[in-house]
Amino acid sequence: MQQNMKTQIVFKKLDMNHFCEMLILIKQLNPNKKNEVLKQRLRQMLQSDTYQSFGLFNNEILIGLIGCWTTIRIYSGKQIELDNVIIDNKIQSKGYGKLFLNYVEDWAIKNNYKTIELNTYVENARSHKFYFNQGFSILGFHFQKKITTK
Repeated sequence: MQQNMKTQIVFKKLDMNHFCEMLILIKQLNPNKKNEVLKQRLRQMLQSDTYQSFGLFNNEILIGLIGCWTTIRIYSGKQIELDNVIIDNKIQSKGYGKLFLNYVEDWAIKNNYKTIELNTYVENARSHKFYFNQGFSILGFHFQKKITTK
């Protein structure tokens, strides 16, 4: 039996009050990370002055989140770097990602950002296609070196 429920899409800034809901989506993007590690890192991020997170709600249910870091770069000026861009995997490819990115872009323009940047996993080809379709381009490679204590 199908219910004809009216969809109500709302964007909200997220905080510690949304921690558990955020963690569910973050786990979808990072299935191989231990829950305790994800909890610790999310807490640290939410406490940072340069980080904020936005949520996409459908009928009061969190269906997407985008974390945002503010940085100033010589090559771009004030930028917002997107982190953990997630739409619940049960409802992807229905236009929510584009809607959500448009919201964040409008917010960035109103707050005097010059660029929007992000990293995406090399093996996540679906996300690459999506970002190209949203006007993003590849500027270079993201390198990482793990630091170990001696």
